[in-house]
Amino acid sequence: MATRRLTDYERKRIENIKRNDELLASLNIKSKLSDLSASAKRHRTESSLKSYKVSPEKKAKSETPIVIRRSLRTQGKAPDSAGLKDDFTEPAKKSTTLKSQSSPNKSAEELEPISMRDANTCSESDETLVNKILSICEDSRLKDGNGDKKCRVRASIDLESMALAPENIARVVPNRILSVKFFPSADLKMVVVGNKFGNLGFWNVDSEDGDGDGIYMYHPHPAPVSAILIHPFSLNKIVTSCYGGRVRALDIKKETFGLVYYTENAIFSMSQRPDDVNSLYIGEGHGIVSIWDERSARSSFSWELHDSRINTIDFNSENTNMMATSSSDGTACIWDLRKLAKQKPESLTVVTWKRAVHSAYFSPSGGLLATTSLDDKIGVLSGPNYEDEFVIHHNNQTGRWLSSFKGVWGWDDSYIFVGNMKRGVDVISTKEKRLVTTLESPHMTAIPCRFDPHPFKPGMLAGATSGGQVYIWSQ
Repeated sequence: MATRRLTDYERKRIENIKRNDELLASLNIKSKLSDLSASAKRHRTESSLKSYKVSPEKKAKSETPIVIRRSLRTQGKAPDSAGLKDDFTEPAKKSTTLKSQSSPNKSAEELEPISMRDANTCSESDETLVNKILSICEDSRLKDGNGDKKCRVRASIDLESMALAPENIARVVPNRILSVKFFPSADLKMVVVGNKFGNLGFWNVDSEDGDGDGIYMYHPHPAPVSAILIHPFSLNKIVTSCYGGRVRALDIKKETFGLVYYTENAIFSMSQRPDDVNSLYIGEGHGIVSIWDERSARSSFSWELHDSRINTIDFNSENTNMMATSSSDGTACIWDLRKLAKQKPESLTVVTWKRAVHSAYFSPSGGLLATTSLDDKIGVLSGPNYEDEFVIHHNNQTGRWLSSFKGVWGWDDSYIFVGNMKRGVDVISTKEKRLVTTLESPHMTAIPCRFDPHPFKPGMLAGATSGGQVYIWSQ
């Protein structure tokens, strides 16, 4: 095989390579490169070893014993009977001294009156709503100028005739409703509700064509609305309270939400005597009831009646000196306001349950008292001194996403209406001392938790849900 001859270019390239190798050899470059590479490799190895050494701090930390948390069940102990806390944090216990003036920590804007226009959160004008309520107030003044009308019609009803029509269902506010109240007028079918966000919703069920859907919503409060009061003798004023420690009164004539009362404590309940439009009974903080006189703009009395928050305050319609309270401390009490001492007041009657009592309401005649508790009990007190009692088991476990059940009276002493976890309304008979029926409807798509009977329309019952809906049953 013939040997391939190199070209001139290849011969020149070989000569250049040979000359460069000779130059590198004379400068000892390759030896220095080898030493440098070995040094770099040794440095990397030492650094790697140092990174795996455990520091004294970490070593001490690793020697700390590990504590394993164990539940009460695995420890063989009984479960905590107190159960889950409410969604809304209850403030720390404070002095019973009330602050009738603005707190320096609150801005003046927060405590100023709010106009209906500024508080309006819906697109519709509230002119129709204002005119409607003012006309009802004027008619009521002309018909009952002496102010001697009854606060509530008492009548028996036919449960089987109560039905739910599709047009009597509406979503009035977003999210959970905590308070629901019928406007106390025989000439108007209107529901007022307060929700978790501090919104106040109005639903004029009988709104005429051209008035929209009859729903109006306002935002007068920064926290959940705990109570709504509309006194039959003062229809132009709607008083509301909230967990943020504020009481505001909507003056329909002035079209403003004025600030009536402010405290640093959360307000969980509020009520008025049937025969007194000027005094507010406010349940705030850890078991305190305060009386606020709107005429003098000051607190006249304050008592610490319970060890925990007061969920409801109610008055006997026949003897307005008799007051009932329910509390998360597991008790419901009846008090005589004429005998309440400033220090260590004593109740006339005490009902004790294992868990929180969410409501205690007098019957329309004042002869009975119904309590609803979280330990699945509905109790009814009777007798001259409320010494007799019968108890009915009822599922009151609404959980944290629903408003708690509060059994309310109908239009006489015969029935108690309370929510049902299967989207119904349970009816308890005080005569038969048992649950006699459940109001059900295919139109009801949510669990009704809070109720209010129309005071002048027997058989008309409003139920509110945690989704903001209102269902109105009627005969």
